[in-house]
Amino acid sequence: MLYHLLYSLHTEISAFNVFRYITFRTIYAGLTALVICFVLGPRMIRMLQEKQIGQYIRRLGPASHQDKAGTPTMGGVLILPAVLLATLLWVDFGNYYIWVALAVTAAYFLIGFTDDYLKQIQKRNRGLRAWQKFSCQIIVAGLAGLALYMHPGFSSQITIPFSKGISPDLGIGYIVFAVMVIVGTSNAVNLTDGLDGLAIGPVIIAAGTYMLFSYVAGHSRIADYLQINYIAGCGEITIFCGAMAGAGLGFLWFNAYPAQIFMGDVGSLPLGAALGTVAIITKQEILMIIVGGVFVTEALSVILQVGFFKLTSGRRIFRMAPLHHHFELKGWAEPKVIVRFWILAIMLALIAISTLKLR
Repeated sequence: MLYHLLYSLHTEISAFNVFRYITFRTIYAGLTALVICFVLGPRMIRMLQEKQIGQYIRRLGPASHQDKAGTPTMGGVLILPAVLLATLLWVDFGNYYIWVALAVTAAYFLIGFTDDYLKQIQKRNRGLRAWQKFSCQIIVAGLAGLALYMHPGFSSQITIPFSKGISPDLGIGYIVFAVMVIVGTSNAVNLTDGLDGLAIGPVIIAAGTYMLFSYVAGHSRIADYLQINYIAGCGEITIFCGAMAGAGLGFLWFNAYPAQIFMGDVGSLPLGAALGTVAIITKQEILMIIVGGVFVTEALSVILQVGFFKLTSGRRIFRMAPLHHHFELKGWAEPKVIVRFWILAIMLALIAISTLKLR
């Protein structure tokens, strides 16, 4: 909105020429989202407390978590509007990829909101049934994959990290691949959201990493120099990633240990879906395994635990899954688990960025 309102005036007022630069708009999209969360955060927390929308803690979870019962949840209602508003203020409305990313994020926001609404307000313990939630996620991801596949100039090839010239073309099968990336990333972030600030930290790091990827992929000269796929128009996704990182920082202010608010499914599901969508648009799909390594590990720990439990009639690999609970039960203090997972997320992000040169 601001881009279209103010950049058009650059011929009369040269200072407005700065709005042509993606880097400038990315910085201010991030700051806009950050300020929105800062300003609305305390009001949101008070409102959730007044409506008694508090976190339910399972009895099977770590005993130390019982003190968290009643902490306001559904914090995604703060994060995602900040991301969407900040993006719309600073982005070029004519960009196709932005609308795909925003549509997926908004749709997953509605899925998460419905699930949390049923659990927190309607007091239905399970919220949406698993098949209902996954069906909606798959449909939205499938439509996004189709929209990208049908877009002129978008390639159905996938990029293999640490390789040069190896880009398998999946053809129409790319739609199925896109579904796997978006749904998988969404649910992996959701599983990671179990400790104060544990999920939002790696989300910020991943958003910052893909902010770099989207910028270089959308810049023809840099993309050619780094020998990566050039995606015309992809640069505007940088602004979306900047808004996501900014909103994440604003939310972390209130979500840091000890948390004043939790994000809930209404936050974790759309944030994960947004990251998955950005990974597809930037043609760095498989690299999400490295960038989101913390999320992948958490999801795998649940899959392995459940599978091993069923195969061995009750035996376990970990003391508890997801993995962060395992370390808690080993005696690690919650802040130590959180910060160490953040450190791992930063290390993995740096490794992912190094693939731009290691080919």
